[in-house]
Amino acid sequence: MDLQELMAAVEKGKKKDVEALVHEAIDEGIPVKTILDEGMIAAMSSIGEKFRLNQVFIPEMLVAARAMYAGLAILEPLLTASGVEPLGKVVIGTVKGDLHDIGKNLVGMMMKGMGADVYDLGTDVDAEAFLGKAQEINADIICLSALLTTTMPAIAETIQEFEKAGVRDQYYIMVGGAPLSQEYADKIGANAYTADASEGAEVAKAYLASKH
Repeated sequence: MDLQELMAAVEKGKKKDVEALVHEAIDEGIPVKTILDEGMIAAMSSIGEKFRLNQVFIPEMLVAARAMYAGLAILEPLLTASGVEPLGKVVIGTVKGDLHDIGKNLVGMMMKGMGADVYDLGTDVDAEAFLGKAQEINADIICLSALLTTTMPAIAETIQEFEKAGVRDQYYIMVGGAPLSQEYADKIGANAYTADASEGAEVAKAYLASKH
């Protein structure tokens, strides 16, 4: 089969088609890593690029991501069994006092789609929880999200928590959300600021690739 067909089904958000095509590809003996790279990751890169160009919007991104998740659910046990290592480990969450999650969910989905293990702590996450999870799983990247100007200080406080613990240099900390800017990210000592989910996934991918 042609993996372009699978890629198109993911982009269009056709969950049932994605599941059927993934099974078909496996049955045909296509390597699981190839299905992941040329079906899932290629589709999420493509939809991310379209999002950047304003050709698709958040609803289309979410639908594509859900279809991608359906395919990944079938592939993940096979990837583990075949010894395919994840690209890296990412801890993500919305900071203390903030209950917004659409942006965070999109970033998480895009990062999962590019082959990272994603640990989503949800919303209203305090600094200690970010630090605890990062140390527990030996994370590579920490993603902090805030959608309110009133919760922006919680991002700085979370970074300070890592500094107080003496482990700040062990993690690549990325920040994002509507009120944030590159200037603010520089001020609080974040490693990266990204304006949207697809850019976030690209920056994370480039960082993880540089580590290998």
